[in-house]
Amino acid sequence: MNETRQEEATVNTELQQPIPVQEENGTRKTARFGLTAVIVVVVVAVALGILIHAGIASRLSAAASLARETSASALQTVSVIHPKPGAPTDEVLLPGNIQAFTDTPIYARTNGYLRHWYFDIGARVKTGQLLADIDTPETDQQLQQAKADLDTAQANYKLAGTTAARWQFLLKSLSVSQQETDEKVGDLNAKKAMVDAAASNVDRLEDLQSYEKVFAPFDGIITARNIDVGDLINAGASTTPSNARELFHLAALGKLRVFVNVPEEDDRAAQSGNRATLTLDEFPGRTFSGTIVRNSNAIDPASRTLLVEVDVDNPRGELLPGGYVMVHLKAPGRAVALTIPANTMLFRAEGLRVGVVRDGHAQLVPITIGRDFGDSVEVVHGLSTLDQVIVNPSDALEPGAEVHIAGRAD
Repeated sequence: MNETRQEEATVNTELQQPIPVQEENGTRKTARFGLTAVIVVVVVAVALGILIHAGIASRLSAAASLARETSASALQTVSVIHPKPGAPTDEVLLPGNIQAFTDTPIYARTNGYLRHWYFDIGARVKTGQLLADIDTPETDQQLQQAKADLDTAQANYKLAGTTAARWQFLLKSLSVSQQETDEKVGDLNAKKAMVDAAASNVDRLEDLQSYEKVFAPFDGIITARNIDVGDLINAGASTTPSNARELFHLAALGKLRVFVNVPEEDDRAAQSGNRATLTLDEFPGRTFSGTIVRNSNAIDPASRTLLVEVDVDNPRGELLPGGYVMVHLKAPGRAVALTIPANTMLFRAEGLRVGVVRDGHAQLVPITIGRDFGDSVEVVHGLSTLDQVIVNPSDALEPGAEVHIAGRAD
């Protein structure tokens, strides 16, 4: 025990001795190094935290941006227009076909060979003007024979007349019988009939001979010439190539007929006596006036249209048969209609529809159309000028779909 106490006393004595300066400086250096290491660790930890936070924020921002882009791409972007008001639909504009007022082919009425023709296509001719000469040797010979037969019949008739008169005189003195007298009188009548028949045959052949000259039946223009000098001409109006063929085609152009098919819903504009205005592309800015003279008074079941004839004067020959013309007809006043482009319409199983944007959502609205102008149509029911109509709507457009308006297409 005493030894133990001596050791503790020795230790206490050692502890109470001063520490050397060199050891104190080393301890301070060690403490400073530890503090520096802690600071570095803290700085690195803060930097890592900042980097991690920045990365997380960047990812969150990218994710939010992707979500916005996805939402935007899922939202349909459309262009819209407003229906345009049109003029009151008191005029019906329809295509028509121009025809000559009188149009006829000219055929020969006798057989022969063409000796000469006098007018070609485009020539204006008057009634009775000579168009062509036909050489008819067979008809000429037949006429000569017929005249000889007539002379023979007249000679026989004259002889039968003399004989009948003589027998009638002898009957008064009973020199001949009544029977013989009646036979002579009957022979006279038969000879008279033969003279009449021969004379009729001569007249017929003379008429055929007169057809050697082909005349214009009315004032007009030669629109076709189908023969030339030396061609074999056959009488008649057969259309078979081996028989008769058309010599000329003649059209009267002083007045023209314009035929137009009026839709059933506009038939009230086709009343006889109404005025009509005609316009043609080859006469920009000009109009021609015509009159409705008649209509078919029946709706064509195939086209549901009424055939109408408009007559128009053509004194200077500016309008040509076969031409295309637009006919303006005055219809009874109707409500003001709207027009929309043709590329706004959707054809669905339930009927014709257009897409309209209302409160940021698409709605499919049924419409009733009137006239079709090609690139646009007339809408008589279903829209107003305030509606925002979608241009080129997608076939997949559904009612209630949210849409974004990109801009006005008009």
